[in-house]
Amino acid sequence: MRVLVLLGPPGAGKGTQAGVLVRELEVLHVATGDLFRSEVQTGSVLGREAKAFLDRGALVPDDVTVRMVMSRLAQPDAQDGVVLDGFPRTRPQAEALDHALAARGARVEHAIYLDVPNEALVRRLSSRWTCPHGHVYNDLANPTRVEGVCDVDGTRLAQRDDDRPETVRERLTSQLAPLYEVVDHYRDLGILSVIDATRPIPEVSHEILRLLRVGDRAA
Repeated sequence: MRVLVLLGPPGAGKGTQAGVLVRELEVLHVATGDLFRSEVQTGSVLGREAKAFLDRGALVPDDVTVRMVMSRLAQPDAQDGVVLDGFPRTRPQAEALDHALAARGARVEHAIYLDVPNEALVRRLSSRWTCPHGHVYNDLANPTRVEGVCDVDGTRLAQRDDDRPETVRERLTSQLAPLYEVVDHYRDLGILSVIDATRPIPEVSHEILRLLRVGDRAA
């Protein structure tokens, strides 16, 4: 089973590039946020374990997260390969994932880090606006036709508190330190590639696919 890890801070474009990899490489997209929601909704054993922590605002322990991911990787639709989007988030998660994959005769083949300077991330994340009915826009990537007005229903847009620049900076500060430890983990293993993700989306996609295909030929 092919296992790819896509890393990057919030706003780096992980979800967008994961979608490209899914189409081009015919692999499964696994994002832990979606996985948590699915397991909680279905009421699985792991979902109930995770919910006990989520309900009190606590982080789900690494062992629960890794077991949930490995359970997903064991399903038939994952056997041709997966791209893990934003996971692992800490070095202990990365190490636990390595051990769990090794027990199944697999490993992380390649880790891609989408590199974007902090201030560019702040601009990206603080450019998001939402209408009362949930339609989301971004001043940089997906602006409205009329400034401040939803294209769909004509309502006024508002910015969520957690999308304000000062809040974004605080969130990045707390998230980047453990992310850099994960990046170092995969660099130490010799399977990390760093991509300049400030470029246009197609250029970033092309570079990622080129790296992976070169790796295929080398293998």
